[in-house]
Amino acid sequence: MEIKLNKLDWVFLLLCFVLGIAAEESFFRDMIGISYLVFIFLFYAVFYWRFRGFTCSHQRFGYLVLICIWLLAISYSIHINQLFYALNVLIIPALVIFHLVLVTSQKSLPWSKPVFIQYLFLKLLATFKYNIGFMAVLGKLFKQGVNEDKYVIWKKISIGLLISIPVLYVVLTLLMSADSQFERMMGEIPQLFQIVDAEDIMRMIVVLIFTFAFFGLLQVLFNKQIKAIIQKEYSQSFKIDAIISITVLVLINALYLLFTFVQFKYFFSGTLHGDFTYAEYARKGFFELLFVTMINLSITVLVLNFVDTSASLMKRLTQILLTALVLSSGVMLSSAFMRLSMYEEAYGFTFIRFMAFSFMLFLAVIYLYTLFKIWIEKLSLFHFYFISSLLYYTGMNLIDVEKIVVTKNIERYEQTGKIDPVYLNSLSYSGVLGLMELYEKNSEIPGVKELLQERKNNLSNESVSWQSYNLKRELAIKKLQKLEIK
Repeated sequence: MEIKLNKLDWVFLLLCFVLGIAAEESFFRDMIGISYLVFIFLFYAVFYWRFRGFTCSHQRFGYLVLICIWLLAISYSIHINQLFYALNVLIIPALVIFHLVLVTSQKSLPWSKPVFIQYLFLKLLATFKYNIGFMAVLGKLFKQGVNEDKYVIWKKISIGLLISIPVLYVVLTLLMSADSQFERMMGEIPQLFQIVDAEDIMRMIVVLIFTFAFFGLLQVLFNKQIKAIIQKEYSQSFKIDAIISITVLVLINALYLLFTFVQFKYFFSGTLHGDFTYAEYARKGFFELLFVTMINLSITVLVLNFVDTSASLMKRLTQILLTALVLSSGVMLSSAFMRLSMYEEAYGFTFIRFMAFSFMLFLAVIYLYTLFKIWIEKLSLFHFYFISSLLYYTGMNLIDVEKIVVTKNIERYEQTGKIDPVYLNSLSYSGVLGLMELYEKNSEIPGVKELLQERKNNLSNESVSWQSYNLKRELAIKKLQKLEIK
């Protein structure tokens, strides 16, 4: 790839280097907190500066994705949850890349079609190729004014060093494991050459990786669009025979009809046969039902998208069978919801159980829309699924789920006298606030006093950098400092 750079490109490279430093400072110094919001602000400031005067496409949907990105970044500074903390490390960058490719693509490119995924991966591949070409440009710049023979020699030495590093690392590790005296001697070498800190070298490598990732991607998006794969109409070559699909749907619906009869007999009539308690029965079947419900949704989507229903009779029969499948799935979803409710009533509230409840409600919305899609063909499944999933996930990040769980458990304690302080302590700062509320209600609850004292010692001794600033943590520290534990 031949690359020609002007003065503005070099200025942009310098800005990407600043972004690389900001990324390393934000994500690799301490726990992520307000630093994610700061980085997103800097990143999009550079992006909009580079693309000033550029006409963006898919603007309405682009703004929705952008708002969700900002809200997810803000959630890091409001409260902390281990699950969302880990997921957002991957999801936010993925959404940023999706948003950048979306708003810089042609208006004629439909984002809800598989062709857009192909376009996105072509852009990522082009980023890699661009950086290789840019390295070649840098090599030519360094080569100017240098003797050709000396340049070749230093180039070969550099390649040899790069090849040797992993080999030397493996061999050195093995030799140090084999001889303790050699290990001690090698351990003293860094003290003799304290010129450059190894940590600083690794941080600079991280900065450069981020720099070229940002520079390459944004340069590729700014340059000419990829037009080779753009198609106004996306034709599906893969089709499923209608008779085969109808046969499968008839058999599945027959099985679900029997299951629905059992569910009404057991749950909806208020009776339960066998040796199981309600809690045991709920725990035994919840995940199985949820998994079957997901299978049903997959079958429905496959039939709607790939079954050939050109004949009117086949089309109507398929719609009826799919409607029956969706309604059966609704019964299963209701059964799973009741099972989880009974299990929660018996054993209390947890983060996972709350998320399962919310996911089932989300699935109910998905199934309702799918039911409309069965009879209204012009509706787009992927369009709705993607937007609703994005809004659901963003909403779950903004809602303090752990606070809701703590509140529910305290309400349960007031009604039944049952509480699990150890579980509350396993939560983040919302759990700490819940323990303090419990202690104020009843200081004699076993274990609460000790847990609070331990938390107070840990939080007061912690030194947290600006990157990890979090509103919920600050609130917990202030309340703990005021709390008198006797």
